[in-house]
Amino acid sequence: MKRASSSRKSKLCEVCGRTIEWRKKWERSWESVKYCSDQCRAKKAETKASGAKYETTILEILHSRAQGLTMCPSEVLASSDKKNPELMERVREAARRLVAQGKIEILQRGRVVDPSAFRGPIRLRLK
Repeated sequence: MKRASSSRKSKLCEVCGRTIEWRKKWERSWESVKYCSDQCRAKKAETKASGAKYETTILEILHSRAQGLTMCPSEVLASSDKKNPELMERVREAARRLVAQGKIEILQRGRVVDPSAFRGPIRLRLK
């Protein structure tokens, strides 16, 4: 018995905001799939605590700027934390979740990019 194609749509990881593509092995449990990897599953509790803080800070910074202006994700972190790649990735994860909520856009070289596929420096702007 084949499932309807609507059940095979991709969804977003609740932790990192990356796209999770449907897989055959998830055919019976697709509704319960929430995380893209074991790493994200392990970070779920940690993300609830720090993720909301980063999301709020991103939105506060962007709302304090003139319409259309962008920000660098490193502006969210204190100067001592900017060199920590793990913290920087958490800010990027928060940005991906905000994109999924329709609140911001992620840009590279002035163009909107796919939040699951970007590499390198990015900027954030309100939608």
